[in-house]
Amino acid sequence: MVRRPVAGILAIVLFTEGIGIALLNWFLGVVVHRQKMSLAGLDPSMMSVSSKAGGVVFGLYFAVCGLAALLVAVRDRSPSGIWRILLISAAVVHGLLGAFTVGLVGWGAFAYMMVVLALVLLTLMTYDRQGGPADAPPADGGAGDGDGPLTSPAASTTP
Repeated sequence: MVRRPVAGILAIVLFTEGIGIALLNWFLGVVVHRQKMSLAGLDPSMMSVSSKAGGVVFGLYFAVCGLAALLVAVRDRSPSGIWRILLISAAVVHGLLGAFTVGLVGWGAFAYMMVVLALVLLTLMTYDRQGGPADAPPADGGAGDGDGPLTSPAASTTP
């Protein structure tokens, strides 16, 4: 249905975002180093190295979150364990980044962050709790499938 394509698109977006964040921070580190910029007396080379390291770490984080989404798309199962935690943390990060980008960058960046947040939430919520596809038939043989009135087993017994 729509689960696999959403998870696949999310994986592509997160991989692209990870590469973009890493390259942006690397570029900022190069600019700080070449311009010998300093903030409140901090060493420019230390600022350059920490910008590059932060970009690589944050880029790897998004790449691992993209791997989690890719595994969901390939397996067509709900993420579990650490993969689910990573996708939940990616949702939180995109929510916070969306809130910050409204004032700093503008509404376009906010819209992008909210689209990524929606993709993450769709990936997390379109699978049921047991780990199988959401549209799989119930294990009890169809009770509650909408074909008839809902009755409990105790109510259907007659004396």
